[in-house]
Amino acid sequence: METRGALKKKANVALISQIEPKKVEETLKDSSWVQSMKVELDQFDKKQVWELLPKPANATIVRTKWVFKNKLNEGGKVVRNKARLVTQGYSQQERVDYDETSTPVARLESIQIHLAYASFKRFRLFQMDVKSAFKWLY
Repeated sequence: METRGALKKKANVALISQIEPKKVEETLKDSSWVQSMKVELDQFDKKQVWELLPKPANATIVRTKWVFKNKLNEGGKVVRNKARLVTQGYSQQERVDYDETSTPVARLESIQIHLAYASFKRFRLFQMDVKSAFKWLY
């Protein structure tokens, strides 16, 4: 007799692609990649990270592209397909297309201080995976 959890795992395995496509045309033929693209676009919609506007005069349009990766478990087996829509930022020019830059990466010193303080206070720490790097708009 199999549990519901075991059946769910089997059902999910059938929806995972073992290959990493290089072109969008390849992904549109595979329902697992289409689903991962939909998840990414749903995150954008949920967090309201973009607003469609008319193109200003003399503006450079920064194009986007899809990046497809297979996420592996410790044994090297594909467990999830991940699609990310990224900007082709290399087409931008400083002081023309942007004035400032920022990075969502924590500095190593900040992490060390956080871990030291948590250890001192005997806090229980958990790891978290962030689905989308975009900030919430308020």
